[in-house]
Amino acid sequence: MKVHHHIRAFEQVLASYDGKLPLHRHLVIYFKQNKQMGSSDRRWASRYLYSYFRLGKALPNLSTIERLAVADFLCNADLSLITESTFPKAAEHISLPLVDKVAFVKSQYPDFDLKDVFPFKHELSEGVDKEAFLLSLFVQPDLFIRVKETHLPTIKSKIEAAGVAVQELTDTTLALPNGTKLEQIIDDARLYQVQDFSSQKTGDYFKPQPYDYWWDCCAASGGKSLLIHSLEPKVKLLASDVRETSLGNLQERFIAAGIKDFQKKTIDLLQNNDQILHHYEFDGILLDAPCSGAGTWGRTPEMLYFFEEYKVANYVKLQKAIAENVVKYLKPGKPLIYMTCSVFKQENEDVVAYLLEKFPLKLESMELIKGYNDKADSMFVARLIKE
Repeated sequence: MKVHHHIRAFEQVLASYDGKLPLHRHLVIYFKQNKQMGSSDRRWASRYLYSYFRLGKALPNLSTIERLAVADFLCNADLSLITESTFPKAAEHISLPLVDKVAFVKSQYPDFDLKDVFPFKHELSEGVDKEAFLLSLFVQPDLFIRVKETHLPTIKSKIEAAGVAVQELTDTTLALPNGTKLEQIIDDARLYQVQDFSSQKTGDYFKPQPYDYWWDCCAASGGKSLLIHSLEPKVKLLASDVRETSLGNLQERFIAAGIKDFQKKTIDLLQNNDQILHHYEFDGILLDAPCSGAGTWGRTPEMLYFFEEYKVANYVKLQKAIAENVVKYLKPGKPLIYMTCSVFKQENEDVVAYLLEKFPLKLESMELIKGYNDKADSMFVARLIKE
């Protein structure tokens, strides 16, 4: 039977995965090594893996395939063979709204509790609607692109002409179904940047001025650097990261975007960098700090599944140490923009409180950007001014 083929393929891929690589990267490697899998097999295996991890820590006493059947029912509007054979009562409820599906699962499995999907005891940031956040973990976030206002109508028309559903969220933001192959639709990659909607919203806190000198100190592949440059093209920029490969990606993106006035340095922010930065003074510092990533687990549910709670405290130590080592390079009267993609208060408001107590900083504004309302990630951002 075909369902047994689905089950076997899912179990084999699941057994090969230990959570150390992002799931999408692991699947690429696995499918290259198992070329006997056709496109349909790859598509179903990917869907099953993502659905399975979205169930998080809930229903731990069920068999793996039973958990998958429940998870796939909650995550999708079309019935899979595994759900149909393992959880047949779900078939007539497959098109219900997610809230009603959750209630139906509860009626069939009394031990099911939505809170078990995300069972961490750490307090969430202020204003998070926990139920809405938990429900969002069953929904694949959209793909978001940032474009110049003048280019948006043309790009939107091209996407619509390709038969892809597209939604205009702002004068510079479009939302598309996740997995859209933009490179097959828009031949000039310089016309857009892939960037989550909440990440784009953090730019409201930057407020750069012409000829300011800013430091993006945990730049990774440069998403926030490109964002600040789009807000103020005359800003001067130093981008740093501990990983040379990330800075290589950043340079490629900057060159593709036609940006030339920037510096990049490989810097370990846990070390004393006075020899490298002794004469530097910045008009603004972007600190997109390493974090648990809990606000992005709707996009990367494997991180939810494999996450261990003790790691939050480790990230908090890291965040505080990095902030301590960068704030001294900030000019008086200028902003430190502290950001995470976490929903944990310990990584967000508590770190801000620590910085306000330890340094001559004044809190101007902060916010947990609730991406779950927009099929986006959730992000925390705070604007702190050095006195």
